[in-house]
Amino acid sequence: MPDVLVDSRRRQLVGALEASGGRKVVDLAALLRVSRATVRRDLIDLERRGLVVRVRGGALPADTTPPSPAPLPAETHVIGLIVPSASYYYPQVIDGVQTEAARRGARVVIGLSGYAHEHDAQRIDELHRSGASGLLIASPHGHGLAPDTYARLAATGLPFALIERRPPNPFLPCEFAVTDHRQGVYAAIRHFAELGHEGVALFTNGSPTAALLRQGHSAAVRHLGLTPGVPVVDSGRPAQGSTEAAPHYDVFLDACRDTGVRAALVHSDHDAIELLRRMASRGLRAPDDLALIAYDDEIAELADVPLTAVAPPKHAVGSQAAALLLDRLDHAARGTTPAPVRQVHLQPSLVVRASCGARPTARTAPPPSTKE
Repeated sequence: MPDVLVDSRRRQLVGALEASGGRKVVDLAALLRVSRATVRRDLIDLERRGLVVRVRGGALPADTTPPSPAPLPAETHVIGLIVPSASYYYPQVIDGVQTEAARRGARVVIGLSGYAHEHDAQRIDELHRSGASGLLIASPHGHGLAPDTYARLAATGLPFALIERRPPNPFLPCEFAVTDHRQGVYAAIRHFAELGHEGVALFTNGSPTAALLRQGHSAAVRHLGLTPGVPVVDSGRPAQGSTEAAPHYDVFLDACRDTGVRAALVHSDHDAIELLRRMASRGLRAPDDLALIAYDDEIAELADVPLTAVAPPKHAVGSQAAALLLDRLDHAARGTTPAPVRQVHLQPSLVVRASCGARPTARTAPPPSTKE
């Protein structure tokens, strides 16, 4: 890393200590978005230069001279986090969990299930044995947690909460934080309706989210009085850009042409970008020939025609789930009566860009809604 970047980071670190009077290493790492090891190395160098005073677990500004500086509190809880992947969708979720954990002095240990259901039980057992205080889990398949995975979680005796998943039985007293994907679909289709489209097609890629998107699409078409019987195609999740995937895009484009539909919601960003490419090969362009809205907003703005997109609140889902679990752990540590079971539903935001035919607007996110 160039020295100028190191110097800039260390100036930020000193400034953060002076502004707060003292910070923990875990908080400084989250603030600067670097590893704890990097913060510790910076603090050692800054202490040598007389700019900070290191204490157990953190640091104080150099001009702080208490007779016996009290150590900053040690980590109180260890969160075991299980997610299918550390790429696409989940990095922001993981960051949300880490941010909330750092704010409250907890540590996060991650286990990756790799989109294999049988790995859930292994990761749960591993994190339980490693001394996790509680568990957060997003299982690899479907938005309903598998009954055997729920049973395995319950058998640990540890508090737990679900991320982007619901319990197998809706009446189980289980805490979770989820994106309301049906609301996200509704917002996209309502936007198309406001632009004058009477029919909106739907393309999904066989992901765990697809069923919820189809439900939201059906409800939106009905409630908004749009044309029924529009193309709804699911590709079954072939490899992105593969020869197996291409026919699905062509079938969808043919169906839109044959039914006169000129607007479509496409899940995911990758599929929307591939669909743009297939359109271009036919001499078609968004939004003139087919207006598009993508679902996920991971790479939508990088498309040749920047894609309007539904953006799930991934970071907020992670932080809310961590807060649910940490609140329960705090109650257990204090021996106080636990709070009522909470189930948090967060609405996605719609980021308007060029592909839908409307003037781009700044990203706005609605406040979280909590249903108990």
